[in-house]
Parts: sequence; C-alpha cells; structure tokens
Amino acid sequence: MPSLYEFAGGEAAIHELEAAFYASVLRDPLLQPLFGTGKASHVDNLTAFTCESFGGPDRFSRTLGFAHLIAVHRGKQITEAQRQRFVDLYKAALDASTLPSDADFRAALLEHIEFGSRVAQQNSNARTDAELHPLREVPRWTWPRDGE
Repeated sequence: MPSLYEFAGGEAAIHELEAAFYASVLRDPLLQPLFGTGKASHVDNLTAFTCESFGGPDRFSRTLGFAHLIAVHRGKQITEAQRQRFVDLYKAALDASTLPSDADFRAALLEHIEFGSRVAQQNSNARTDAELHPLREVPRWTWPRDGE
C-alpha cells in the first residue's frame, strides 16, 4: 500500500493543499490574530511537516526539528474555538483540493489534523515544560492497511 505521501501525489500536491489552507487562515478573523500577517516560509514549513508525517522526506526534522514546532506554539493560548476553526478550515481546503477523494485517505488526513491541532493547543497553553504534550518528533501517520 502506498504511503499517504505517495497517495496524495507527493510534495507538490501537499504544498497546494497547505497553501490554500494557510490563505484561508490568514483571512479568518478568529485565527488571523494567531498567525499575524503571515510568513512566506510558513507554507513551506507546513508542507515539509505534512510530507514527513505522511511518509515523505524528513526535511522538516533535518531543517527545523520538532523543538521549533513546540516553540512557535508556546504562549499562543489557542482556545477550543480557534482549534476547531483550524480543523474546519483544513477540512474545507481538503474538500476544495485536487487530492484523492478516497474515504480512508481523507479519514487519515482528518485524524492527523485533529491530533496535531490538539497537540498544538496543549503546547500553546503549557505554562511549564511538564505541561507540554509528550510528543517530541514528527509523528509518522499511516492509514488502514489490508484487513484493517
């Protein structure tokens, strides 16, 4: 079975999804304050993270590392409403994308964004290192294999 990365169509397809998603975040009044005016590198960083999570190259870990991800979320104090809007906008970007419409593939992507948004929310509200989510490396996301 191909990895999520391969099934999605590789880096170019994932980059297209992340770019559309990020543009919607910057237009959203609830989320825009968390992201400010945006950074040119953010789409590339999101792409690298998602590609690596889905079985693609480990560029995110090699160039930024997971500690970077923790640091950028710390102190943001993401609310549940903001977390849910983030997920909703990602779903909308996915629905509008050219990525495969396979139900198992889409379910895996949405589970990934739900999980990641909860990790980011926890880390954003952590007052101490002990309150951070225990995840310290890019998670490797898979999808149902034969018989699952």
